[in-house]
Amino acid sequence: MKPERRRRKPQRRSGKQGGRPKKPKRRRRDLLAYERGFWGCGRCVAGVDEAGRGPLAGPVVAAAVILPEGACVDGADDSKVLTPEVRTELYDCIMATARCVGVGAASVREIDRRNILRATTVAMQRALDRLGEQPDHIVIDGLPVTHLGREHDAVVDGDALVHSIACASIVAKVVRDRLMHRLSHRYPGYAWDTNVGYSTPEHRAAIQALGVTPHHRLTFAGLQYELEI
Repeated sequence: MKPERRRRKPQRRSGKQGGRPKKPKRRRRDLLAYERGFWGCGRCVAGVDEAGRGPLAGPVVAAAVILPEGACVDGADDSKVLTPEVRTELYDCIMATARCVGVGAASVREIDRRNILRATTVAMQRALDRLGEQPDHIVIDGLPVTHLGREHDAVVDGDALVHSIACASIVAKVVRDRLMHRLSHRYPGYAWDTNVGYSTPEHRAAIQALGVTPHHRLTFAGLQYELEI
């Protein structure tokens, strides 16, 4: 009888010659892909975004940012996913890098009188009016703004997809947060230094205990009914 031949187990190779195939490296997304389409035609782009549509107190603030051709602020992203410390650092970088920046706001009184959508439009119009130069093209985060009065593109999730919008998102958020921090010293007890006017349990409890201030939006979240106004 022939001796039984043992089957050798296949050996795994290690190192560069074998082993598990390496995952292909993901290509880094071009943060300026949207802007390059206009820069290539010699046109400048203004990205526009807002901060503060949802709070119970404080204004809604909008910012418009025009970046120089080819300029990228490393780390700029949707302001909501950044820490306050990172936002502040990026704000300084954006202000130093941008070709021009415009900031506009609509007051609590305007929000209550017009509604938040129209007040946000007003804030965006004011931000665009305060740019040092008029852009050739405007791109806004979200859906088209009917009464803006200017031709524009709208990009859903634009603050994560269009770099100019991401920069505008950060500027608007930092400006508004700083305003609410200042107001927190004039109206202690509402914790605006931490909640910046948004509806938190602490903020709502303070409204019930202390009443409303001139900076509260009485038409928001049924606030006028809760307080029997």
